[in-house]
Amino acid sequence: MVGRRRRNIAVENKTSRFTILIDPRKKKLFLEICAEMDLTPSQVVRQLIREYLIGHSAGRELPEWLMKAAAGKTPRE
Repeated sequence: MVGRRRRNIAVENKTSRFTILIDPRKKKLFLEICAEMDLTPSQVVRQLIREYLIGHSAGRELPEWLMKAAAGKTPRE
């Protein structure tokens, strides 16, 4: 994949915005932990979504792009 890389992870194409409501205390803690790990909140959320999709696919055949993105993750994510 052509593009910038951060921590050996190909940057995914930004195609849409996903807005969530979260308790301000959880948000503050989340942002602090992300900063401590030198990760952006978006990187962490994308990784969580990838893991959720793979873990809850219920035998569904997953697209190659998803599996490639998951294979590129680092242990810190």
